[in-house]
Amino acid sequence: MKTFRLVAASFVFAAFLAVSAFAQAAAPTTRIGLVNTFVFEDPKAGITKLVTASTSLEGEFKTPGAELQTMYTKIQTLENELKALQKQVQDGKVPVAQQTVSAKSEEYEKLGRDFKFKQEDLKARLDRRRQTVVGPVWLDVMKAMQSFAKEKGYAVILDGTKLEEAGILMAFDEKHDVTKEFIAFYNARPAGTTAAAK
Repeated sequence: MKTFRLVAASFVFAAFLAVSAFAQAAAPTTRIGLVNTFVFEDPKAGITKLVTASTSLEGEFKTPGAELQTMYTKIQTLENELKALQKQVQDGKVPVAQQTVSAKSEEYEKLGRDFKFKQEDLKARLDRRRQTVVGPVWLDVMKAMQSFAKEKGYAVILDGTKLEEAGILMAFDEKHDVTKEFIAFYNARPAGTTAAAK
């Protein structure tokens, strides 16, 4: 019976020591990083490959964008002319032919419809080209982000830009911003390198 008590006491003592040791062990630290993806396309501080792709895309759509801007300016001019004509009609001081007002109004409406159609068409073409030109680079950036997180010991890297836009990110400690570090990591890779899928 004494042996049984001694063995039982030993188990209780061992269990107590194990619990004490477990409680005193330092909890593993989980590293969380934050990136500002808006900076990725910054011409001076961004990811070179992404900036090059975006600049190329902008160059492709510069002329259609300028044409759209010219149409918009013309619409604004016509709108101001219509307002001036309507004011003249209301004042009654200077007679204005109804045909003049109707012609301006029709031109304004037609140009507005044309502008809207061209704007939607340009947006659709731009979105398709963005997927083709910039999309693969973004995929590579995300794969490299996985490699970066694993290599640097980050459990999670969050997109601070998206969190802030959604109203989720209220404040954070700047020391957790790994944007510059990741950009340097990505830009340091050889030109033909693509991140391996993890």
